[in-house]
Amino acid sequence: MHATVERDLDPQTDALAGEWLTLKEAAARLGVKHSRIKQLLAERKLLAVRREGQLMVPAAFLRDGQVIKGLSGTLTVLSDAGFSDVETLRWLFTADDTLPGTPVQALSENRGTEVRRRAQALAF
Repeated sequence: MHATVERDLDPQTDALAGEWLTLKEAAARLGVKHSRIKQLLAERKLLAVRREGQLMVPAAFLRDGQVIKGLSGTLTVLSDAGFSDVETLRWLFTADDTLPGTPVQALSENRGTEVRRRAQALAF
């Protein structure tokens, strides 16, 4: 898996994401096997962080039985910009008045192009 946080999230970052899912719960929501979730994490198509001692995924990353469109590309851009997994989470769940809303909300509303533009600007 890609750079997973070894310690639990700080409470402030933890609270940003709202609902959390274990990998098993995420697999159930996507209708896939647990091994497929691990593959999605390894391929950087999904992000999990250590929370309460176990890897967990923000529920907002999943919608209608799928990973929200544009998440994978955004994760790649932020990773290439040097963001850690925790920094990526903070960025995705922090309100941006120019979007409006949070980047993860914009992704779930199929506004991924705008989100990736902002993420790419962070790399420069």
